[in-house]
Amino acid sequence: MIFGQLDRYIARHVLSAIGVVLLIVVGLDLLSALIDELEELTEQYTFVKMLGYLAMTTPKRIYEMLPLSALVGCLIGLGSLASQSELTVMRASGFSTARIVLAVFKPVLLLMVIELALGQYIAPVSEQVAVNSRAIAKAKDGVLDAEEGAWHREGNEFIHIAAIEPGGSIHGVTRYEFDDQRKLLRSSFARIGEATDDGWILKDVRDTRFVDNRTEAGEEPEEHWSTGLTPNLLSVIIVEPMDLSITGLSSYAGYLDEQGVNSDSYRLAMWGKLLQPLSIAALVLIGVSFIFGPLRNVTAGQRVIAGVICGVCFKFAQDMLGPASSVFGFEPLMAVATPIVLCFVAGFWLLRRAG
Repeated sequence: MIFGQLDRYIARHVLSAIGVVLLIVVGLDLLSALIDELEELTEQYTFVKMLGYLAMTTPKRIYEMLPLSALVGCLIGLGSLASQSELTVMRASGFSTARIVLAVFKPVLLLMVIELALGQYIAPVSEQVAVNSRAIAKAKDGVLDAEEGAWHREGNEFIHIAAIEPGGSIHGVTRYEFDDQRKLLRSSFARIGEATDDGWILKDVRDTRFVDNRTEAGEEPEEHWSTGLTPNLLSVIIVEPMDLSITGLSSYAGYLDEQGVNSDSYRLAMWGKLLQPLSIAALVLIGVSFIFGPLRNVTAGQRVIAGVICGVCFKFAQDMLGPASSVFGFEPLMAVATPIVLCFVAGFWLLRRAG
């Protein structure tokens, strides 16, 4: 019975510390984003719309900050117990180091499940809505900023789409069609498009055809566009790879492979999101090993600094290995998994050394 109470006591300390750290870092990130967004305000993109945009990006910020918050929170929560000699008393009463580690990982398992749910179901949807609503809100006279949206290549056609709404409407569709010799044949712009069973109906189309040494301009109220880009695939290309769901990344990587386009960045993002919960576990294990090892008798401030440095180094290693996998040709899975495995190895080694 007493051991069960100790489990809950440790879990409560660690989880509350992680929650406070997460609240602080996400709050600071939102404040920084708010300051940046103030420069973007226009008559169309109002302060209220900006606040809505920031609110919709909050799940992504929580998703990104949770691993670092888990590490620092673990150092603070478990470190406070060590500073007050409570861990020493627990171990003296028969509560082993392994049992303490298990007590720490019980709330961490919950965080891992939350992280996976955020990355698969919540953050991708909210981020897509945020990006597209922002782009539509900043449109002037129905024309979206060319800096918004994303580019895509399908065969000999290069396509830019500024925004896509969840219902299946697309905005600001620019297409450049080339022949096999990369000679430009036609450029067109459509204000809006609606999905159909066999493609899209583009509306308010203005196009320019390049014939011999002259150009022919024209306008059409509607045009049928036959393409393999479904609303689901388009919702993928509008946002950055790390903002997509795991299943969305997998399906779009397969589509790119069919088109003969390099899909390494999307596979790298897929493995990164799939293994993100393990990143939390690896960093928490490092934090626990620090408490029983080199950071046993230091101040809370020193633990926070050590946690931030460790988390930044972990993120830096993943960011470096990602591009390196494309340059040197090794698997994206290896690039994502290597820092995680090293953290697990280092954590177990430090715990074993501490006894």
